[in-house]
Amino acid sequence: MNLPIENIYSKIKERELDAALISLPANITYLTGYASRDSYFLISKKGNIYFTDSRYTQEAKKHLKNISRIESIDQGAFKAIARSCRSLKLKTVGFEEKHTSYAEFRQITKELKSGIKLLPLQGLVETAREIKTPQEIAKIKTATKITIRALQFINEFIKPGIREIEVAAELERFTRYEGAHGSAFSIIVASGPNSSYPHHITSRKKIRKHEHVLIDIGTDYQGYKSDLTRIFFLGKINVLARKIYDIVLGANELAIKAVKPGVPIKDIDAIARNHIAKSGYGEFFGHALGHGIGLMVHEAPSVSAKQEIRLEPGMIFTIEPAIYLPQRFGIRIEDMILVTRKGYEVLSGSLNK
Repeated sequence: MNLPIENIYSKIKERELDAALISLPANITYLTGYASRDSYFLISKKGNIYFTDSRYTQEAKKHLKNISRIESIDQGAFKAIARSCRSLKLKTVGFEEKHTSYAEFRQITKELKSGIKLLPLQGLVETAREIKTPQEIAKIKTATKITIRALQFINEFIKPGIREIEVAAELERFTRYEGAHGSAFSIIVASGPNSSYPHHITSRKKIRKHEHVLIDIGTDYQGYKSDLTRIFFLGKINVLARKIYDIVLGANELAIKAVKPGVPIKDIDAIARNHIAKSGYGEFFGHALGHGIGLMVHEAPSVSAKQEIRLEPGMIFTIEPAIYLPQRFGIRIEDMILVTRKGYEVLSGSLNK
C-alpha cells in the first residue's frame, strides 16, 4: 500500500469511528495500490475488505495481497457492505460525504438497520495524498515527459487549415504510442477567439493563419496525471498578443520562484495575481492559480487566494496564470511544480515557453 495503513487507522480512531467506507476511486487506488473500478473499500483495525463485482474479482485477487478479503457485490453492493460491517461487529462507520450520493447513503443506511451508525467524514485520505511518495513522483514525472514530447511533436503538425479536433486527435494518438494509458482529460485545442474561453470544448473550427493556438493537455501514466498548457503562434504575432503573453509569462515565473517549503499557498497565488493586476489586466484573470495533481487532475491542494495551508516537500501542483480577453483571445501558461526540501523543481522545465 502507498500509505502506511497504521496512519489511516489512527485517523479513523481520532474521529471516534470503528471503520471508514471509502468510495472515491482515487482514494481506494491510493490505499490499495490497485486501480479501483466499481468498488468500495472498508478499512478497519478488525479487517480491510475490498468490494467489487465479478468483472474484476480475479484481477483484484491477483493484485490485492494485503487485503483481509475480497467480497463480491453481484447480489448488491450495500447488502454485502452491511453484512461485512455486522460480521466485524462495527458500531460506527464513517463514509465519504463528498463522494457518496444521497441515494447511496439511504441504501447503505437501510441495509445497516439499527445498531450501526453511519457518520460523515471528509479528508481522511485526500490530505495524505497531498504529499507524494518517491514512487508517485516518478510516475508523475513520466506522465509529464510524455506530455512534453507530445507538445514538441505537435509543433510540427499545426498549420493553418487544420481543424482543432484534428490536432487533439493527433496528440491523443502520439501519447498512446509513447506509453500513456490515455489522456488525463479531454484535450483542449483553442485557436484564435476560442482561446478566450478557459475550458473551450475543442471544435471543428479551422485554424487560421496568424492565429495563436492554446493547447492544454495531460496524460495518464499508470494512474498518475500530468497537465500542461502552451501557446503556439502561427505567423505574425500582433502587438497586443505579445504584450499579454509577456505579462502572463512574468506572472508564471514570479510565482514559481516563490515556491519553497513553509510559504503559505495563498501567497503564491497573490504574487501572480498582483503582477497581472498591476499590468492592468486583473479583471481578466478569474480562476485559481493552480491545483494539486496526482491520481486526479484536480486534487488538493488548491493554489488559490483562499488556501491557508503552507507548502510542504512532496507537494505537486500546477501554476497556470492567464489573461482572457472576451471575444478576442486568451493566453495561459501552465507548468507542473514539485516542492523540494530547499525549493522547487519545474517538472515541465524542458518545455520551451
